[in-house]
Amino acid sequence: MTDSFGAAFNDDFDSRLRHEAMAWLTVRTNDGLDSVSRQDLLDFTFEGEMFRLMDPTRGIRKPRQLSSALSISTTYRPPGAKRPYEDEMGSDGLLRYKWSTTDSNNMDNRGMRAAMGEGVPLIWFYGVGPSLFQPIYPVFIVAEEPEQHQFVIATEVARDLYLPDSPAEAQLRRYVKAETKRRLHQPVFRATVMRAYETRCAVCALGHGELLDAAHIVPDSHEAGIAAVTNGLALCKIHHAAYDVNILGITPDLVVEIRKDLLDEIDGPMLEYGLKERHGQKLMVVPPARGERGFP
Repeated sequence: MTDSFGAAFNDDFDSRLRHEAMAWLTVRTNDGLDSVSRQDLLDFTFEGEMFRLMDPTRGIRKPRQLSSALSISTTYRPPGAKRPYEDEMGSDGLLRYKWSTTDSNNMDNRGMRAAMGEGVPLIWFYGVGPSLFQPIYPVFIVAEEPEQHQFVIATEVARDLYLPDSPAEAQLRRYVKAETKRRLHQPVFRATVMRAYETRCAVCALGHGELLDAAHIVPDSHEAGIAAVTNGLALCKIHHAAYDVNILGITPDLVVEIRKDLLDEIDGPMLEYGLKERHGQKLMVVPPARGERGFP
């Protein structure tokens, strides 16, 4: 990075950079359907020069040109592996992001504190694979919990509903949790599952990402954590719908089963070739890593 941007902090520069970065990510991720790699992120330019959106060595990116943090990141770990820092959802439905070290005066923590004071939007790069990230934006820092060495992170809607001292907090908590899941859990879950299944339907191997869903093996309400790839299946939309209404099932040995009354039914080619023909067949795609499979 050269010095052509200038060292002085500038509100207009800050707002334009954040706006252009998020607009670029919207296009690059196909409006949030796809994840991005570290290498992909090097393609972002601002005012004609490459500008890093994520720090290559630290979890918090606070560019020298800005007075506050621009992005945060969470490292991917395979199922069962512990992250260096655990970023978790609190009982209020909002997310927690750990300080960089336990030093309150660490420069990264000061950058986060400045972002909280300025109310600026940040990008959260959530790891869904080795060097692969799902960008979640905009997110905002709405509070700090010094005793736990962490910041409180909210999505845009949740930020507007954040009223910690309000009597309405209990009534809002369920909605805030649902909003947080929709804005962070679901995209991260999808990206993790698509990466594990190489963006192909487990049942028929269809490879068009826009026609694929990340299906939950166990209903989402029973799932712990932000993203559990072992509770996911990549399914095309027809097989996902069939799975959800128990027309299609999968045995522990990865064999597809179609409900008996459908096997006896005569209908068009979708039923014949899309469903009945898959009965008794092994899944066509499973994650190469056994630890990422939702079945034994």
